[in-house]
Amino acid sequence: MNFNFVLIAVVFLAVFIFALIVFLASRYKRCASNQILVIYGKVGGGRSARCMHGGGAFVWPLIQDYKFLDLTPMTINIPLKGALSLQNIRINVPSTFTVAIATESESMDSAAVRLLGLDRDNVESMATEIILGQLRLTVASLTIEQINQDRERFLDAIRKNIDIELDKIGLCLINVNVTDITDESGYIESIGKKAALTAINQAKVDVAEQDKLGAIGEADARKEQQVRVAELDKEQQVQIAEFTKEQRIQTADYNAKAVEGENTSRAEIAISNATLAEREAEAAMRGEVAQQEAAAEIQKAKAVSEQRRLEAEEVVPREIEKRKLEIDAAARAEQRRRLAQGEADAILLVKAAEAEGIKKVLDAKAVGYQTLIKAANSDAKSAATLLLVEKLEEIVKMQAEAIKNIKIDKITVWDSPSGDNSSTSNFVRNLVKTLPPLHDIAQQAGLDLPAFLGTLETKKDGGPDEKDG
Repeated sequence: MNFNFVLIAVVFLAVFIFALIVFLASRYKRCASNQILVIYGKVGGGRSARCMHGGGAFVWPLIQDYKFLDLTPMTINIPLKGALSLQNIRINVPSTFTVAIATESESMDSAAVRLLGLDRDNVESMATEIILGQLRLTVASLTIEQINQDRERFLDAIRKNIDIELDKIGLCLINVNVTDITDESGYIESIGKKAALTAINQAKVDVAEQDKLGAIGEADARKEQQVRVAELDKEQQVQIAEFTKEQRIQTADYNAKAVEGENTSRAEIAISNATLAEREAEAAMRGEVAQQEAAAEIQKAKAVSEQRRLEAEEVVPREIEKRKLEIDAAARAEQRRRLAQGEADAILLVKAAEAEGIKKVLDAKAVGYQTLIKAANSDAKSAATLLLVEKLEEIVKMQAEAIKNIKIDKITVWDSPSGDNSSTSNFVRNLVKTLPPLHDIAQQAGLDLPAFLGTLETKKDGGPDEKDG
């Protein structure tokens, strides 16, 4: 009986321990990497909840409970329209924001207080209201140029303003993407057109500058080519002179060898004559004849040798000198011709460049005059009047310069002080009228001056007279 009781007690104790272990294991909660475990109830430390990102914790029954917060990012589209900028111009700023619950300790506590128990739609709606208000505030603090051109600064201002407000409810801003900024007045489009035209005009200026540099480089290259050709001609002339000198040296060597050969021949002839004389002594009759024939041959050989010597010493050097003079004269003539040709080409290039510059100046003036006529409603006469008005200051200065340096040492006037047409006033008036009247100058140019510059009346004697308007 006692044995059965003990057995039942042991089994009951084992079942109790097993049940206790299973219950305690079920109260140990693990947190995934994309979740936040929020334990609320009696957590101690005067806190309303204890948050954990990753790991696990034991949740006491009865006095504690738990929930999870999802860390999956939320994409929120903000089609902001009609927001006022700093310039009071309404613009449209469609953008996309990516937000999620932050994992910092203070942010998780704020999320546990503000967002625990809310579904995803409610959290997105709350974040949308915050983002929309802060986005309008950010746009109102910047000009359109700052928003459209310095996009990085605009995005930094958005992050700075929105992050602070989202952090109050435990959210953080992950990414901001502004698609396209537009306005109803077309101001942004006008800025783009202005920037495009500025870039195009700068490109045209750069192209013209490069064309000018290319023309200058080409002229420099041609000039350098001409100088190089002249140097090569000079080197060629030096080589010709050296070749002529070498030829003369070789000719002199040839003449020396010819004289040496002649002396050798004479020596051989003398030896032959001695042998012949010996043979003539042996044969009297044939020796005398042979001696006469040998003497004749000797004289003939001497004449031929002398003729060759004279040709080598006199004729050949003169022919060489003549040929040298002809070559030098031809080289100098060719050099002068090429130098003249090079100078003519250089002058032609300079004149062509000057003509091109004058043409561009005239083209620019033509464009300016055409713009001026267009501004004057296509009235050429009005445009000419505008040009003359710009020169009025110079014309007045020229009139003043005409009498500026007139030196009058002394003027004595005997006149009565009564009347408007006194001699003194007539003298001053006539002195001023010695200058060309302004209206006369304008009429000579075929123009009518505006009424505010005075009108032209006719004197009693038929001549024109200027009258102030």
